[in-house]
Amino acid sequence: MYSDNCLITFFVAVIRLEFNRVDERSHQNTHGGMMLNKLFEPTLRLFCALCVWTAVLTVPVAVQASEDTDCKTLTVSGNPEYPPLLWRSTEKEGVLVGAVSALLREIVEPMGLEVVVRDLGSWARVQHMARKGDIDMVAGAFITSERIGYMDYLLPPITHLPTAVWVPKGGEFIYRHWPDLLGKRGSTLINNSFGQNFDRYADNNLQIEGVRSIEQSFKMALAGRVDYVLYEVLQGQVKLDSLGVADRFEALEPPVSREGLFFTFSKASLCNTFELREAIADRLYKLVSAGRARQLIHDYTRLYRGTE
Repeated sequence: MYSDNCLITFFVAVIRLEFNRVDERSHQNTHGGMMLNKLFEPTLRLFCALCVWTAVLTVPVAVQASEDTDCKTLTVSGNPEYPPLLWRSTEKEGVLVGAVSALLREIVEPMGLEVVVRDLGSWARVQHMARKGDIDMVAGAFITSERIGYMDYLLPPITHLPTAVWVPKGGEFIYRHWPDLLGKRGSTLINNSFGQNFDRYADNNLQIEGVRSIEQSFKMALAGRVDYVLYEVLQGQVKLDSLGVADRFEALEPPVSREGLFFTFSKASLCNTFELREAIADRLYKLVSAGRARQLIHDYTRLYRGTE
């Protein structure tokens, strides 16, 4: 389906450019921002052209590498604070379970591959291990320019996730767009991303404290130590239900972003070959198109909430 990671990056870059145009108009709407887009487009076109040519020239190398690599087991990890997509198993220590791990198994086990989904302790550590090649895949990541440097993204996305500003009831404030968060204190997981545009805006303008556990963020908000928590809508609803405090929080509208969630390969993984990426992407496309990812998310939401 896709000739090489640079070609994937090409499509990603085009998609991100379209998002940039929409977000710059809706959130910043400045003459300077429009000028930056105009200056950036020629560079993006050149980069995309180089990526396509690089993909064409390197396909034989990638195919040869896949023939020389014997990959029988995929070592995978992800965000352990991500129910119903991924969370720590209560039955097996050191293992993550959830909708995305189930989907990955449905994709690769018919190929004769074993999948081991490990709990590495924190989302920040998972990304560090992926960068080093100590794990083969990440089960669920948003796109950022930094991550593209050390991970290969598999298309299509598993699903699209909106991220909300969660506030304790009684502590609501007017929120219409990102600048309404100026001067307020927020919290989320360390190294969490909510889309390239929002991440850049937050780094330059907002006060957001990174913590190791999202429960800690919600507790900080209840204690008045922060004004809001940044977290995905689906995961926030499920997590707050499990903590027994769903009636004490509200997700403000509109979402700060809506991002695609992807399976990724570590560029340093010995299992990361052209042929395997092609095979996984093909089966991923078929299952997502058939609604399998959506069904698994529904099923594992019920499972996490203990209604089955």
